[in-house]
Amino acid sequence: MTTYMDYTISSKPIRIIDRTTDESKLQLKSLSIVNVGHLPNRSLYRTQAQFQYYAFVYIAGGKGTYQVNNKEKQPVHKGSFFVFFPDATFDYGPDPQETWDEFYFTVEGSRTAEWLSTWLTEPYRVRQTGLDDAQQSKIDRIFMLMESGIPSNLDRASLLLESLLYEFVQSSQPNTDSTDYITKLMDDIAASLHQSFDADAFCDRYHISISTLRRIIQKHTGYSLNKYIHRLKISEAKNILLNTDRSIKDTAVSLGYNDVFYFSRLFKKYVGVSPQHFRNNV
Repeated sequence: MTTYMDYTISSKPIRIIDRTTDESKLQLKSLSIVNVGHLPNRSLYRTQAQFQYYAFVYIAGGKGTYQVNNKEKQPVHKGSFFVFFPDATFDYGPDPQETWDEFYFTVEGSRTAEWLSTWLTEPYRVRQTGLDDAQQSKIDRIFMLMESGIPSNLDRASLLLESLLYEFVQSSQPNTDSTDYITKLMDDIAASLHQSFDADAFCDRYHISISTLRRIIQKHTGYSLNKYIHRLKISEAKNILLNTDRSIKDTAVSLGYNDVFYFSRLFKKYVGVSPQHFRNNV
C-alpha cells in the first residue's frame, strides 16, 4: 500500500492501493478493481475532472458538493455516496474552509453495465446512506485484499465491493414498503389524472427510479405502470361522461389525451364500448 503526504489534497497521509497483478491472472473477468484510496481530511476541490473508469465514492465525514456536467450542485454530507463515470465532467470536493473523509473504489468490467440497468440507476445522483460496523469492516477488508496482490484475493475484493455498493444503494432508498409511503404515492398518482403523467418528474419527487415505481405499482395493483394510469383515467372519464355535459373531446383533453381518437380506442379497450355509446346507454 502506498501512503504519502500531499498537502494540496490533504493535511493527513493519503492511502492508495493500485492493482499490481496482471488482469489475465484474475478469474473474475466481468469486474475488477483498478485501485482504491482513502483521503482523510481532504481539502482539495476539483473542477472539470474527467474519469476513464467508473469510480464509487463514499464520504465518511465532512461536507461539500458534487456536480455533473455543470448541472445543479448536489450537497454532500457524512454518509453520502456518489459515482464518477466516463464521458462526463465533474466538479466536486469539500466546501471552502471544510474537509471531508473520502473512500473511493475505481473499477472496470462489464458488470457495471448490469448494475446501472438494475439496482444502480441514476448514477449522477448523490445518495445518502449510512455506515455501520459491518460495512466499515468490508471497506477495511477490501483494502487488505487489494494490498495482498494475490489474484484470488483481488477477485474476492471485487465481489465484496459489489456487495458493499448494493448495501449502500438499498440503504439510501426510501422505505417503499411502508403503508404511509404507498398511500401517499398512490394518492399523488390519482391527483395527477387531469394531465399527462410525467413519470420522470414523479420519480424525482419521490427520490426513486422508474424501475422502483413500476415495481411498486405492479406489486400493489397487479398492473403495469402504464396500464394502471390508463385504468385510472378511463375510470375518471366514465364519471365525467355520466355526470357532466362535457364533450368527448373535452373529456379526453382534460385527462391528458390530446388525441381524441386514441382516447376513444383506449376507452373501448377498457370499457368494452365507445365513449358515446357508454354515455347514451348507461
